[in-house]
Amino acid sequence: MMRWILPLSSLLALLLAGAPAAAQGSLTPEQIIAALRAPTASTGNIADAVDEATGARGFMYHDMKPIYRAKIVGRAATALLRPVLRHDTRKYPNYALQILDEAPPGSVLVYVLENGLEIAGMGNLMATTARVRGLEGAVIDGAARDVEEITRIGFPIFSRAVSPATSVGRYVSVAKQIPVTCAGILVNPGDYIVGDSDGVVVVPQEAAARVVELIGQYDDKERKMIPIIEREKSMLRALELYDRY
Repeated sequence: MMRWILPLSSLLALLLAGAPAAAQGSLTPEQIIAALRAPTASTGNIADAVDEATGARGFMYHDMKPIYRAKIVGRAATALLRPVLRHDTRKYPNYALQILDEAPPGSVLVYVLENGLEIAGMGNLMATTARVRGLEGAVIDGAARDVEEITRIGFPIFSRAVSPATSVGRYVSVAKQIPVTCAGILVNPGDYIVGDSDGVVVVPQEAAARVVELIGQYDDKERKMIPIIEREKSMLRALELYDRY
């Protein structure tokens, strides 16, 4: 069966076509997620669009990669974890598990373990919980473990490392649904998270509509440039006609 891939600019037009007049020129969260999930909305194009829309980078450190090949698109639900002394017997609220239970379906969990590249912030039990709750994925500034089981479970996790070390007895969660710095990038609850094989990009909520508009423009230009490159065997010639950068 032949699959038709709709250009992102056309997809955006269709999304807006059914919107009320008051919503024309703006996008709902569902429309933004649909546009960011389009095959042509790679993290590369999205990173470029965030650069242009905000004047700041939106891509996380290069070591933030998927446990297995997957693309995730969703809104951030955040938790912050910090090291705890072994002899500290105080009881701490488990905000990381609270947000795991509370985040709406389709959310992307963003867990930040301070100085935690050797410590797993998620394993098979949390991944099972996230999958049955309909969460979109997880992004961990820290490590993950139980890689084979997580792959079998089919819950997408992006992390900066893999480690068998548990966080139990080593870390406590100190806050949930607050701004966090994850792999070098500020993430606010509700920001849009996009991850694929190249890495993870954060789209700030306030810039999301502009980012969608820009990646539609990039897609349109690239579609026009490719035949020129193939014909002229020159990217410089294509850039003369359609300046992508």
